[in-house]
Amino acid sequence: MPNGVVPRSGASRGLTVTGCFPLRASLRTRFSYLREVTGNWAASRGRWAASLHEFIVFGIKQAWACLFGGLMVALLIGTHFWYPADAPITRYDALTIAAMLIQVALLWLRLETWDEAKVILLFHVAGTGMEIFKTAVGSWIYPEPAVLRIGGVPLFTGFMYASVGSYIARAWREFDLRFTCHPQLAVTGALSIGIYANFFLHHYWWDVRYILMALIAVAFHRCWIHFRVDRVHRRMPFLLGFTLVALFIWFAENAGTFTRTWLYPNQIQVWKMVSISKLGSWFLLTIMSYVMVTLINRPTPPQHP
Repeated sequence: MPNGVVPRSGASRGLTVTGCFPLRASLRTRFSYLREVTGNWAASRGRWAASLHEFIVFGIKQAWACLFGGLMVALLIGTHFWYPADAPITRYDALTIAAMLIQVALLWLRLETWDEAKVILLFHVAGTGMEIFKTAVGSWIYPEPAVLRIGGVPLFTGFMYASVGSYIARAWREFDLRFTCHPQLAVTGALSIGIYANFFLHHYWWDVRYILMALIAVAFHRCWIHFRVDRVHRRMPFLLGFTLVALFIWFAENAGTFTRTWLYPNQIQVWKMVSISKLGSWFLLTIMSYVMVTLINRPTPPQHP
């Protein structure tokens, strides 16, 4: 055995080892084995090496969890700069077809479960419904033509919303998420319904988003997320974690408007960054996405001492 490394789980599954990699293993198994080997090496080099190793593993896992959303953002950027003007189908329709193929590939490669796909489909429908309404009232527009659309909304937009749910579901598995002091599902469900309703009603009634944010803060102020990067669970406040998720979605939205995939009224003539005030809307949307994912992944307390 090279370097005296003995595989823990690989040997028990009958994996043959050549060099540092098990043969006939899944991508996940290969990554787990490599993480084990490099983790042992880093641990033997001291605290700083172990911390750096955990940081790198964290980044890889986050990138893997963002697979759907990352591919969608890459498609927005790539088609903006390089999609042929004389292509037989419009850019928006190409994005819709590509998004469908990505979803099929994730299921076929078993990178996403059917239960997760069902919840993501629910979010796809909810997102598309909101898009139809928002474009009708002029909140934003899609300036390019499309055949695959409902009203003024190209169908790929539902996949953009679904990618948020996909990230949460995949991160739940990758980081073995656990929760302490989690509010009851009846409470989070009521908050989710209120969030979705306010996206529509604030055009005709009071905008209660700040009241909803306050209620979310009350419900989750004692809740902590426990996540396993490598060998031990770490933790962070629930509200901080989802604020960071909303921040990255805001960055992705700026990529979407920069590529003129969709535009707010103040961006039609000259592009400018999306207002930071939109961060609040994305925070509410991530909470709603999280609640949908809890339909299949019920929050459980940590098992470690």
